[in-house]
Amino acid sequence: MTATRPPGTPDRPTQAPTTPDNPRDLVGIGIGPFNLSLAALAHPLDLDTAFYEQRPAFHWHPGLLIDGATLQVPFLADLVTLADPANPWSFLNYLKTRERLYPFYFAERFHIQRAEYDAYCRWVSDNLPRLHYGHQIDAVRWNPEHDLFDVDFTQLDADGEAEALGRTHARNIVLGIGTAPHIPEPLKPLAEAPTVPVIHAADYLLHRDRFLTADHITVIGSGQSGAEVFLDLLRHRPPGAEKLHWLARTPAFAPMEYSKLGLEHFTPDYTRYFHALPETVRDQLVPGQWQLHKGIDTDTIAAIHDELYQRTLHGGWPDAVLTPGVNVRTAGRVATTRVELHLEHLEQGTRSRLTTDAVILATGYRERPLGRLLAGLDPYLRRDSSERPRIDEHHRLVLDPSITGAIYVQNAERHTHGVGAPDLGLAAWRSAGILNTLTGKEPYPQPQRTAFTHFGLTKPEHRATPRPGGEQRGTLVHLKN
Repeated sequence: MTATRPPGTPDRPTQAPTTPDNPRDLVGIGIGPFNLSLAALAHPLDLDTAFYEQRPAFHWHPGLLIDGATLQVPFLADLVTLADPANPWSFLNYLKTRERLYPFYFAERFHIQRAEYDAYCRWVSDNLPRLHYGHQIDAVRWNPEHDLFDVDFTQLDADGEAEALGRTHARNIVLGIGTAPHIPEPLKPLAEAPTVPVIHAADYLLHRDRFLTADHITVIGSGQSGAEVFLDLLRHRPPGAEKLHWLARTPAFAPMEYSKLGLEHFTPDYTRYFHALPETVRDQLVPGQWQLHKGIDTDTIAAIHDELYQRTLHGGWPDAVLTPGVNVRTAGRVATTRVELHLEHLEQGTRSRLTTDAVILATGYRERPLGRLLAGLDPYLRRDSSERPRIDEHHRLVLDPSITGAIYVQNAERHTHGVGAPDLGLAAWRSAGILNTLTGKEPYPQPQRTAFTHFGLTKPEHRATPRPGGEQRGTLVHLKN
């Protein structure tokens, strides 16, 4: 029989409740890929951990697992490999347990499909112990009497209804509550109305069959999700009667920056460099780096163009309008179910109206605010000039010194750590760093250098080997005021 979990992995036991005299070393809130990575790397260590998730099971963007859609990072950016290549929770070991290692080898795929990544993560979550689904975290408080965090939760039944209340105690917390779909303000009333056909792309596959019957469909958003949704709709609409609009605020349907040196913005080296910059400089950099993570994969752009071109072979043009540089000013209903979009072209300064039968918002995601969850800790939080949580280089919230425990964050630190915060390629590195800091040891040694680019005028940590018979040339001299 084919193994379903790494050899020697025990069945998931029921964890005993904690007491203030017997707290957990680490409690994780949220089980997405980042906290799943941390749980996998923590598994072999001598740590008492528990991770809680409100959903009944692991699912990674189920509404966007479109057939053929691939990750924008290589398969090596799994939960553990870039920190611990021999870890049993790696993607390659997942393939081995499924007896798919040789087919994958011959497929020669560096970028796997999203659906396969989701299946891999579900394999880890189904077999890794100390994960608790169906648990809604209600509050996190500091208990000064015991120098611990009290974490209150509600255990949910299969229907998502409250079943029991509970509390656990922890020396440290890690927040991995992820991001939420972003809906622009002008479209919120329509998206929240159940009878109006306006949805976020996160729910695309849930509504796809119904939307395909709409006479005219509009996609808003120029990133990878918008491109994938538009391509999928295009492939399923009859030639000459596509009746599709694709609108975007960006000045072009631009390719994602995927040059090898450009990708070095997603290395630990750049993350450390970015964190050390002044707050004002960081805030100026992030908006200008949109093409590093909000552009479109070149293969997807090519597939869209090929599909459109194919529809011109017998004369005529497809009934598809692709317009960048457009802002949706307002929106409203027409009759019962149709939607009218009031548009403004940002470069021309012109305005127009578009009536459509369905709208799909590929408008991205935003970090979930920590305020509700950490309301009890608000007096202890240190904030920056924009009232955002300050986060140190080790991914810890900066707290009042009276709190001896640590609260780590995952994918809530773009303002302090840069565009790599939500990137899967840095998941294992960040998880390993958290565990190194937490244990005060180094169970996962970190690389000292990860990029050829020196992002600032700092002395390189690694010198090149001197030339035979002579001194190294190109020495950088640092001047001090």
